[in-house]
Amino acid sequence: MYGGLKSDIIEVTMKKNVILSWCLYDFAGASYYSVISAVIFPVYYANRIVGNTARLGDLWWGRAISLSMLIVAVTSPFAGGIAGRAGVRKKFLIAYSLAAAFFVSMFSFLKAGDVIPGFLLIVAANVAKEGGIVFYNSYLPDIAPWDLRGRVSAWGFGLGYVGSAAALLIALPLVRKGHFPLVWLSVCAFFLVFSLPAFFLLPGDEPARGRERENVARYAVQGTKSALAALKWLWLENPGARSFLLSYLFYQDGVNTVIIFSSIFASVSLGFGPAELVALYLAVQLTAFLGAFAMAKPSDLWGPKKVIVLTLFLWVFVAAAATFVRQKDQFWVIAGIAGLGLGSIQAASRTLFSRFVPPGRQSEFFGVYSMIGKTSAIAGPFIFGLVSRLTGSERPAVAAVGGLFLLGLAFIAPLREPAGGPAPPAL
Repeated sequence: MYGGLKSDIIEVTMKKNVILSWCLYDFAGASYYSVISAVIFPVYYANRIVGNTARLGDLWWGRAISLSMLIVAVTSPFAGGIAGRAGVRKKFLIAYSLAAAFFVSMFSFLKAGDVIPGFLLIVAANVAKEGGIVFYNSYLPDIAPWDLRGRVSAWGFGLGYVGSAAALLIALPLVRKGHFPLVWLSVCAFFLVFSLPAFFLLPGDEPARGRERENVARYAVQGTKSALAALKWLWLENPGARSFLLSYLFYQDGVNTVIIFSSIFASVSLGFGPAELVALYLAVQLTAFLGAFAMAKPSDLWGPKKVIVLTLFLWVFVAAAATFVRQKDQFWVIAGIAGLGLGSIQAASRTLFSRFVPPGRQSEFFGVYSMIGKTSAIAGPFIFGLVSRLTGSERPAVAAVGGLFLLGLAFIAPLREPAGGPAPPAL
């Protein structure tokens, strides 16, 4: 007989194919984040589609990201509630993924001056991609035991950073030759191919809760009630969860803003060319990979809160240093340090939140988690674009991001991590 950690390790070993398929979805989706959200398409849209004179490209990109995140923030809890109530979590994951790939493929038809069509496609693609993450994240408590979730979460993010590097290496020769439509199509193919294991191997949908047969309207009503119950329990009845969510709201805003605008900052303020941006991002993915795996075991042994606090101090330093950087070689160093923080804070955040999730309520609760995370992506990009526009410089906008990390530190300080799984809230 095995007990304790040994039995958990055996359980994880038996589920290795399921865990690998879950991690591969992170690997697949990283192609979207690296090429579309972070490195190539933001610069392409700002400079070639809009034209970034007077920072108009920054402003339109910030608007698109903010609007898409607002839509995801508003819809995620209810989509999670419906998925949980109707037992269609996996179907939703597949549908959102296919929609994201379709909208990205439509980027191939954009040309200079297509500001509004590009704006609408960005919003649609981002809503589909970010919306699907709700259902992906909700599998973590199902596939990993309590005291190994930190490691499994980090494995997912770590493999995601490898996927980012792979997607960029595929895109780089196409970028150099100016074949941008093929770049967007390569992202679609990468995403869909490496998502297939998750589509086939992740646990299937559970039967609908309550009555065996309900119509769509009934599921929508009951799903909404489930989402509101989860939000009420997390926000009003659990001080630890509320403390984490407030902290997450601010520091994730900072992280999202850094991801969204880092390539534009490097391009506009420091003169990085397309090839240099790809090389820089690859270096960041390497350090993010190292950060995720370095903090994987400590997240389980020390607790994810300590990892988050340590990483937030690192992010404050990064924001302060980036405000004053003037040379490319200096920015390389800062970006590498930021990568270490990126890998660890994302994995630890997902792990910490999973400790507040009751069994059987994953979709609803991770819908709330997504709502907070995406809400945090509304203000930061909008403020960054606006401050950049008003001041004519991106440096004051970078400085403002540092304040978001400080607020995150302030709110997470009083949190006490749960020692065991919470009881499900009443509907």
